[in-house]
Amino acid sequence: MGLLEKLQTQVLTADGAMGTLLYSYGIDYCYEELNVKKPEIIENIHQQYIDAGADIIQTNTYTANAIKLERYGLENSVRVLNENAIQIAKKVASKGGQFVLGTIGGIRGVRKSDATLDEIIQSLDEQAGYLLAGEPDGLLLETYYDFEELTASVKHLRNITNIPIISQVSMHEPGILQNGMSLNHALHQLEDLGADIVGVNCRLGPHHTIQAFEDVELPTKAFLSAYPNASLLDVEDGKIVYESEADYFGRSAVLLRDQGVRLIGGCCGTTPKHIEAVKKRLADLPPIQHKVVKHKDVIKIKEAAKESYEPIHKKAKRERSIIVELDTPRHLEVEKFIEGSKALYEAGADAVTMADNSLASPRISNMAMGSILKLNNNIRPLAHITCRDRNLIGLQSHLMGLDALGIHDILAVTGDPSKVGDFPGATSVYDVSSIELIQLIKKLNEGISFSGKPLRKKANFSVAAAFNPNVRVVERAVGRLERKIEAGADYFITQPVYSKEKIIEVYEATKHLDTPIFIGIMPLTSLRNSEFLHHEVPGIKLSEDVLERMNATGEDPAAARAEGIAIAKELIDTAAELFNGIYLITPFMRYDMSIELMNYIRELDYKREEESNYVKASH
Repeated sequence: MGLLEKLQTQVLTADGAMGTLLYSYGIDYCYEELNVKKPEIIENIHQQYIDAGADIIQTNTYTANAIKLERYGLENSVRVLNENAIQIAKKVASKGGQFVLGTIGGIRGVRKSDATLDEIIQSLDEQAGYLLAGEPDGLLLETYYDFEELTASVKHLRNITNIPIISQVSMHEPGILQNGMSLNHALHQLEDLGADIVGVNCRLGPHHTIQAFEDVELPTKAFLSAYPNASLLDVEDGKIVYESEADYFGRSAVLLRDQGVRLIGGCCGTTPKHIEAVKKRLADLPPIQHKVVKHKDVIKIKEAAKESYEPIHKKAKRERSIIVELDTPRHLEVEKFIEGSKALYEAGADAVTMADNSLASPRISNMAMGSILKLNNNIRPLAHITCRDRNLIGLQSHLMGLDALGIHDILAVTGDPSKVGDFPGATSVYDVSSIELIQLIKKLNEGISFSGKPLRKKANFSVAAAFNPNVRVVERAVGRLERKIEAGADYFITQPVYSKEKIIEVYEATKHLDTPIFIGIMPLTSLRNSEFLHHEVPGIKLSEDVLERMNATGEDPAAARAEGIAIAKELIDTAAELFNGIYLITPFMRYDMSIELMNYIRELDYKREEESNYVKASH
């Protein structure tokens, strides 16, 4: 029975990442060269995935084309690398009857200048010819960001072969391709071009991949496929890591199946353990035959339409201080953001803080929105600045502009690597670290340029620094915190914390410091939101108790909101007892949740003040 025949009645499990395992072995050169130099390593990885339950494996040929091999000086080795790859895969699969796909990777990233279509088709034709000669069960086109490249490739391959073609796009945003096309439209267009299986791979973790398929209608002739990453990537000690547990990945596979996906594998960060979990969870589950899609409304594009504050850290040294984060829009409609900022400020926020393209995804400049809030609405902005997007020239220019606008509250952070975000091909600058950036900002406060030239005026920045307490050994994190204090940090803002015990641990580890710490509290909005944060977002971990409580809310949004607020209030009870600073992070523009928590903090402080006064009066 062929691959397409099996997919008529079964949900099949594909393999996971090849490069992730090779990377973990310390191999840092062309992976495809191993097909010749060390074929036993590739054979062993194929066998591991088959042992884990994979019904399908793919050849180690993702970059085995002349264009990509040129960077290694191997552009004349296309034939031997592809021929050996398919021989290795078929040898391993022959024992258990697994299907073998010949893999061809996309070439273009964000820039079309990476290669012309003529060059791409010429390269594709050469590689596909050698793969087809090995008689694979299908061809897998994966990690295509450029839809023009993918459609041209499918057309070309459909003209030269009748075997199954799997065509997979990669997205920067859930449900939207790089060119702005909806995933639903793109997959159906690929189906019309002759692709037998259409889907997505790479870039997004399970949470966003599932979200992307929610608006995808079942194809009439083709089948759907999904190879998500294990999670969003993180970088530890210069190495790329993914923080997804295998069981979570397996449970996510069931949700993908519920969206009509019939071929499920893994991309970056996935291992045989992930595939074993997928196989176990999908066992005996039949494919979805019918699906009702509720399409989201099309967003209408509209036409464009010196105060002196007490420094936040000084207030936080003597009394309660609350700052609230509200993300600037990822589109050009700003009314709701301004409305939310007004509501938060009127409710008592000391400042509205705005991230600097968090998770490396572009939003309206926080400098622009901060100036609108300050100059037009008398709202105090706190702007984050990353080291990722600007070189030293840009950083100084940006800071000088903030000073000119009267925006003096700053959070200096390293910034998520660009590979995390919408444009993984974009350059992460990192001329300086966050500690060095703090030092440079303090230099501006002395009236001195980064280069040492006099600025004719002193800046007046109050500088916050980031503190991530969600680590195994808090004392080590405190060591970095102390280095930031030496660099000039005035106060700290933490990542969201989801454990009362962790808040107490932070207090005990930092009580020797005089520098204020604002404890991050972000209310959860749903079970999926909590699992995404726990499994996929670097620097955030939820306690087992919190996960269980959110799990108990099921799919009830009202119950999830109520439980999320209840959990946040319990954390605030502990944080407010030990710290003056509270940092509320507003989820998904739901500023009503932040306002409810602010009111709770004020009531809590009032009750404690009343109790204190009563005790004093009693004595």
